[in-house]
Amino acid sequence: MSAVKLATLRLGTRTSAARIEEDAGEAVEVSATDVGVLLAQTDWPHIAAGAAGTRHSLAEADYAPLVPRPGKIVCVGQNYRSHLAEQDIEPPSRPTLFAKFSSALTGARDEILLPISSDAVDWEVELAVVIGWPARRLSEGEALAAVAGYAVLNDVSMRDWQFRTSQFLQGKTFDKATPLGPWLVTRDDPSIAEKGMDLYCGIDGEMVQEGNTDELVFGVAAIVSYISHAMTLRPGDVIATGTPAGTGHWRKPPRYLQDGNVLVSRIAGLGECRNLCRRETE
Repeated sequence: MSAVKLATLRLGTRTSAARIEEDAGEAVEVSATDVGVLLAQTDWPHIAAGAAGTRHSLAEADYAPLVPRPGKIVCVGQNYRSHLAEQDIEPPSRPTLFAKFSSALTGARDEILLPISSDAVDWEVELAVVIGWPARRLSEGEALAAVAGYAVLNDVSMRDWQFRTSQFLQGKTFDKATPLGPWLVTRDDPSIAEKGMDLYCGIDGEMVQEGNTDELVFGVAAIVSYISHAMTLRPGDVIATGTPAGTGHWRKPPRYLQDGNVLVSRIAGLGECRNLCRRETE
């Protein structure tokens, strides 16, 4: 498989998967309505590499969520050693899993909706894993072969809802609060280093999180293998792998996202999401 970057673009009343050509500053339409639909085709690497559709300027690109309607969004909590340390808790013996729904997703340049019902909206930059081939009961040695590539995600969390009960989900899947994008970078792209990718999160130009994926308690292969023994992972499914230290809830005093903040989520080799936060009005 040759390296490729893929995005889902909004083009007026439609969307299209697109191959990103950063050097040319262009996106080339691929014959699929979005990246999820493209990945469902078994020969998607060849389709993407050979696409010769309409070209669009990256400077004017309107990014939809990378995979607008994934069948599953599986998230791993408590998975960075630095984040565990800031909470003063021990690493778990098995991955801590929760879920999101596709309605939580928003694009890499879209607004993040700060809901009326929460006063404790926190940030969590994360490496997103996108599945490219079916994965069922895979060993760790087999698991990476099922991965199409990686993207940037921010697991924006409503902490006052998250900790109402022992279950995280209710604080993790509010509407239009989870940026995913800007594009998928396939595993073999020379711009990424699977053994350790730097993560950054900033608010209005201030760095609030900085880490590296080598801090993961459970790495990508271990996570994919573990989940695949519970459920079949299918092309287009998304896994959020956890966040490093620097989140707002565990600061003293706690700090949360406010109306007008610009949240930047960046991973080396994968690009960045840049999202204006807006308070819901009704």
